[in-house]
Amino acid sequence: MSEQNNKPDENCTHDCSTCGASCSSRKITFSKLNKNSVVRKTIAVMSGKGGVGKTMVSSMLATSLRRQGLSVGIMDADITGPSVPQCFGLEDPCYASPENFILPATTTTGIKAVSINLLLTDKTAPVVWRGAIVSDMIRQFWTEVDWGNVDTMVIDCPPGTGDVPLTVLQSIPVDGIVIVTSPQDLVQLIVGKAVKMAQMMNIPILGIVENMSYVECPDCGKKIEVFGKSKVEETAKKFDIPVLAKLPIKQELASQADLGIVEMHDCDKELKELVDAVMSQPVLERDDR
Repeated sequence: MSEQNNKPDENCTHDCSTCGASCSSRKITFSKLNKNSVVRKTIAVMSGKGGVGKTMVSSMLATSLRRQGLSVGIMDADITGPSVPQCFGLEDPCYASPENFILPATTTTGIKAVSINLLLTDKTAPVVWRGAIVSDMIRQFWTEVDWGNVDTMVIDCPPGTGDVPLTVLQSIPVDGIVIVTSPQDLVQLIVGKAVKMAQMMNIPILGIVENMSYVECPDCGKKIEVFGKSKVEETAKKFDIPVLAKLPIKQELASQADLGIVEMHDCDKELKELVDAVMSQPVLERDDR
């Protein structure tokens, strides 16, 4: 696409599902849910880099939404590094329904979950797939899973702004994006990439969650900024988006995730602003929804 005239160039394939450009001929047709599924709202959890704890934030968000009485689903879109099943202690594989749809796993509190690790016979086997196959798998998670009735779907995206996040945003009608980061010097660059991708897709950003923000001293309650002084407020102001949570490092939470009992963690107070933002976010009007 030519940035000067905002028109597709001579090399345009007219396949908008694989392009992030914003040109005059752009038209995205989202993948359709199957006849057994209704998903009223979709929230993508993203980051410009790995290692910031997106899966932990996604899992806690899904847990908190479930505690609000909502029907919740969580899609593990990180095909090559799936970890949602571990957080929720899901070991049994997903099965096929009589209609040949994939039946999602169900967590202890009733969250519906799907992940590539729930479909593999050997969970330790690496997923060595090219980008096109990975993208097709994401679409299948949306179109071929019997989700039933879901009020809010949380999509745990892989890090970066490559094929899979692009597939999620262009194949699934996402209503809002939550950006996860951590306190470090690269925070502005990391958040900036995710923000610009969201803007290219015309999807609202609900706000930023800073994970691993601090450690609280068990004796005096002092907050110790292990990774240095937070820059998230400055970054949020630059991009005109709110900070929805600053989450501490907690040994208890890490242990619960390792044991597959993340749903036992009391995160409602820490995630209140995030949960409120998700619940109040309107569903985007789309012709093909």
